[in-house]
Amino acid sequence: MTKTVVKKAGEKAKSIQKILITQPRPESEKSPYFELSRRYEVSMDFYPFIRLEGIPARDFRKQKIEIQQYTGVIFTSRNAIDHFFRICEEMKVSVSQDTKYFCITEAVALYLQKFILYRKRKVFFGADGTNKSMFDVINKHKGNEKFLYVCSENQQDNEIVGWLKSNNCEFVLAFMYRTQSADVKEVLSKTEYDIICFFTPSGVKSLFDNSPKFKQNGTVIGAFGSNTSRAVEEAGLKLVIKAPAPSTPSMVAALDQFLGSVLKKK
Repeated sequence: MTKTVVKKAGEKAKSIQKILITQPRPESEKSPYFELSRRYEVSMDFYPFIRLEGIPARDFRKQKIEIQQYTGVIFTSRNAIDHFFRICEEMKVSVSQDTKYFCITEAVALYLQKFILYRKRKVFFGADGTNKSMFDVINKHKGNEKFLYVCSENQQDNEIVGWLKSNNCEFVLAFMYRTQSADVKEVLSKTEYDIICFFTPSGVKSLFDNSPKFKQNGTVIGAFGSNTSRAVEEAGLKLVIKAPAPSTPSMVAALDQFLGSVLKKK
C-alpha cells in the first residue's frame, strides 16, 4: 500500500492514512474526493462539523428589512444563498432581475445558477477567494448600490462589516440562519486523523466545542477560504493546506498538490 509521508527536520516521519473532511459525504461516487482517496490510497471520512438552522420568515420580519430596497447582495457561502432565496420564497418577495450579487469566490457565484439566470454583468466575485479581492469588486459599485449582507446570526464576518463601514457603504446585515456546532465528539475520540480540512470559521469553533483540549500534535490542518484560514490561525493552530489559490482553486486541488509534493519528497 502506498504511504504518503510528512517529515520535518528532526521529526519522525508520519504516514498520512486518514483524512477528515468536515463536510457531508458527497452524494456522487464520482466525486473527485474519492478519486483522490484511490490515487493516494488514503482513507477519507466525511462528517459535517456544523449544522444550520434557518431563521423562519416570521422572525426575519422582526429585523424590519425590506429586501426589495437593496440593489446588491453579498454572499460568502452557498448556505447564505440557499437561505436568502428560501426567505424570499417564504415571504413571497420577488427579487428584481437587476439585483447585483457579490460573492466571495467563483464557486459561490456559480451556485447562483440554481436560483437565477446567471449573467456576468450582475454576478461578481473576488479573483482569489479573499475578502480583499471581493472588496476590490464591491468598491467599484459602492457608490450606486445598497447592500444586503446575508449572514449567520452568530457568525458574521467582522472584517467585511468593518470594511463596509469604513468605506461608507450603505448596507444592512440580514440574519437568515444560525450556525450551530454539530456533535462530533465520538468522531474525534475514536479516530486519530492525519489531516483535518475545514471550510468555515464555525467548523473550527466546533472542533474546540467538541474537544476543548484539542492539541494539533502534528495533525495537518487545511482550510478553505480566507475567513476559515484566519479562524484556524487565531485558534492557535498551524495552517498547512490553504485554498483557494491560483494553482489550487478547490480543497481537492490543494489536497492533491500537498499529497503529491509529499510523495515526491520521500
